[in-house]
Amino acid sequence: MKSPAVLPFKPCTVSWAVLLALTTISFELGAGASGRMLMAAVLALTLIKGQLVVSHFMGLRRVRLEWRIAMAAYLAAVGGVIALAYSIT
Repeated sequence: MKSPAVLPFKPCTVSWAVLLALTTISFELGAGASGRMLMAAVLALTLIKGQLVVSHFMGLRRVRLEWRIAMAAYLAAVGGVIALAYSIT
């Protein structure tokens, strides 16, 4: 007899729900007051969302470590450039 699954949902469905929740949170934070800490929080949430997309929807969850590091570095570089652009203004 099979034991029941802990989650009846597929991992991609759970990732999609987490992406929706993080998008809603970042939208609500971004619609509020402005400030550097708020911008950093929204940017961090966006980077987490990017990593979820890379892992689950691009299928890089089970590839070699070099590819995962390259994508994480890309996300960090884009996030760093955006943070730099906001900090200059």
